[in-house]
Amino acid sequence: MAAGSAIQIPSRLPLLLTHEGVLLPGSTMRTSVDSPRNMQLVRSRLLKGTSLRSTIIGVIPNTSDPTSDCDDLPSLHRIGTAALAVQVVGSNWPKPHYTLLVTGLCRFQILQLLKEKPYPVAEVEQLDRLEQFTNQHKSEEELGELSEQFYKYAVQILDAVRLEERFKMTIPLLVRQIEGLKLLQKTRKPKQDDDKRVVAIRPNRRINHIPSTAEDEEEEEDHDDVVMLEKKIRTSSMSEQALKVCLKEIKRLKKMPQSMPEYALTRNYLELMVELPWNKSTKDRLEIRAARILLDNDHYAMEKLKKRVLEYLAVRQLKNNLKGPILCFVGPPGVGKTSVGRSIAKTLGREFHRIALGGVCDQSDIRGHRRTYVGSMPGRIINGLKTVGVNNPVFLLDEVDKLGKSLQGDPAAALLEVLDPEQNHSFTDHYLNVAFDLSQVLFIATANTTATIPPALLDRMEIIQVPGYTQEEKIEIAHRHLIPKQLEQHGLTPQQIQIPQVTTLDIITRYTREAGVRSLDRKLGAICRAVAVKVAEGQHKETKPDRAEVGEGEDCKEHVTEDAKPESISDTADLALPPEMPILIDFHALKDILGPPMYETEVSERLSQPGVAIGLAWTPLGGEIMFVEASRMDGEGQLTLTGQLGDVMKESAHLAISWLRSNAKRYQLTNASGSFDLLDNTDIHLHFPAGAVTKDGPSAGVTIVTCLASLFSGRLVCSDVAMTGEITLRGLVLPVGGIKDKVLAAHRAGLKRIIIPRRNEKDLEEIAMNVRQDLTFVMASCLDEVLNAAFDGGFAVKPRVERLNSKL
Repeated sequence: MAAGSAIQIPSRLPLLLTHEGVLLPGSTMRTSVDSPRNMQLVRSRLLKGTSLRSTIIGVIPNTSDPTSDCDDLPSLHRIGTAALAVQVVGSNWPKPHYTLLVTGLCRFQILQLLKEKPYPVAEVEQLDRLEQFTNQHKSEEELGELSEQFYKYAVQILDAVRLEERFKMTIPLLVRQIEGLKLLQKTRKPKQDDDKRVVAIRPNRRINHIPSTAEDEEEEEDHDDVVMLEKKIRTSSMSEQALKVCLKEIKRLKKMPQSMPEYALTRNYLELMVELPWNKSTKDRLEIRAARILLDNDHYAMEKLKKRVLEYLAVRQLKNNLKGPILCFVGPPGVGKTSVGRSIAKTLGREFHRIALGGVCDQSDIRGHRRTYVGSMPGRIINGLKTVGVNNPVFLLDEVDKLGKSLQGDPAAALLEVLDPEQNHSFTDHYLNVAFDLSQVLFIATANTTATIPPALLDRMEIIQVPGYTQEEKIEIAHRHLIPKQLEQHGLTPQQIQIPQVTTLDIITRYTREAGVRSLDRKLGAICRAVAVKVAEGQHKETKPDRAEVGEGEDCKEHVTEDAKPESISDTADLALPPEMPILIDFHALKDILGPPMYETEVSERLSQPGVAIGLAWTPLGGEIMFVEASRMDGEGQLTLTGQLGDVMKESAHLAISWLRSNAKRYQLTNASGSFDLLDNTDIHLHFPAGAVTKDGPSAGVTIVTCLASLFSGRLVCSDVAMTGEITLRGLVLPVGGIKDKVLAAHRAGLKRIIIPRRNEKDLEEIAMNVRQDLTFVMASCLDEVLNAAFDGGFAVKPRVERLNSKL
């Protein structure tokens, strides 16, 4: 009996008498079997039977008292239901019984009772046919209150064999049930019914030209918007692949109800596709002379960077379809990396967009979310193109060295496709899911260091170092750009305040110590605020004070003159009403506004005893001078290192002490007891001040050797000497990086002589001529040359004969 074929039941059926309900064709019922006849039927027929026909039984409603213990067979109902036993479950508690799960197949009529024991068997006649089995069923518990009413009417319905009788009996019950369901549906979902009614009424209103309601007008407007959106898609200049996808989506949008959440998502996607600048670009300004003038006006110094931009413009002028370069400006904070990107866009006549990547740890920020996610949106690259509206802007990827990494992916890996000229012509955002050409975009990345940039990403970019500024460059930048900007921001004019270059130099040397100019800009802002207070106070005072006030003012002036005390800007308002213009900012006014100097010359004081040397270090914030201090004491030959040092710097310290121990006799270096074994009963402590700052790298090797040589020889290191270089166990000096930043740091600190590895001599060409003229450079290839240059009079090896004569 396959599904879809007519059901034919056996002519002889075992009868199961049930008093728990009436089984109808197509329904399922769970009934308990505990009477002897029914239990015998289950054991003999269902549990032992192997064929499908053995599981078909006849179910007859038992109208007699179920609690009666009479062994006689009760009167049988004439009409029953042939059922398929789906499940049999047995139990012994509280007494043996079975539970049957049966599904009604069709109805039958009892023609003759063939036997009564051990269970009744009757000859039956099938009354109706079913074309397929029905799998829907509900238990008696699920029927709830309707089960009692249903049971009341079930036996009359079961006797109705003729189709007309069944219609007459079931229609009133169905009508009553449908009305109840309608009422329940109206109370739970009134809005859904209203939407359906509007959809049903809307076509008639269009045909009959009846004025529509506000909701109809909104729907018509939405329909018109979809039509306009389709028109924009067809007239846009998007790629063939994107056009094919958009037409497919617009076709789905037309068939989609507006109440579906996917409707808004699809529409937003299509609107984004239309707004993207597939073929819209700006025309570059390719006048090399004008570009050079504009770059020089916006930024002082930065010659290497300006040269690279002009090279790009020149090649772009010769070749029209040149792909945009991938530049990466690496330098300390405050040197103008971000602002120069904006100037490049201004020079080219392109749109500018900045993307901050610091702390980004999700690749979806770069490549977007897939549209299957809730709240999906495109990545920052596609969103930036939508913002600028052209396909050839200048994109500044700021702080690319500070990208994070998390369970959501690696954004640095996602940037590989963006910053690869061979791949970005077909960049695929997860949200768009179609390729977009990024080859005309000029990408500029900024970073403070390349150490944290993955090698694969670093390989795709052209690195341009942007070192710190010299003091002369900072003075020029301050008077060309910073001071005019601060005057404009604070509402001041050059007729109200004057800051001489001498004062600017004092700010640079005594109040700031940085590679860039951010702190300098903040100090100038503090000065302008103080002056703005005095100017504002003077505007509220009378321009013609009376004689008493004038007399008091003159007395004050005479008092200050007699005491010979310089006037600070805070006292100026008491001396003249209003204060005399312009207000000149000198050292005394500077001290009154900014407080005492933060940085004083301390080099000579720190080098006033043996065991101290000055090294040069490179940090992401620029170059810095670094003091190294050493002391010795009685002990067991241990070397102690403090100052939060990295492993490489610790290894440099061990190399230095090993080289000195092996060359102690050559340089006549002894410990406190006069032994050439420097660690014999002696402990050495090396300390690198600024312990809160992590230090690492091999460039402190020569400084540690010089410091220890000063300690064991008792001689002072020259106070105007700084040094840098890596050492080997054989006493060679190897080249290091960051020479320009280190040299500028020594120049800022007022040092005059710098010892660097000989192989770093080529790096001096990047340093400004005025800085090189102020300094003396010593090129060293071995530690002997370093020691000779670090001490006054040299650190030469004493002849062996002199040592023998002294002993005699």
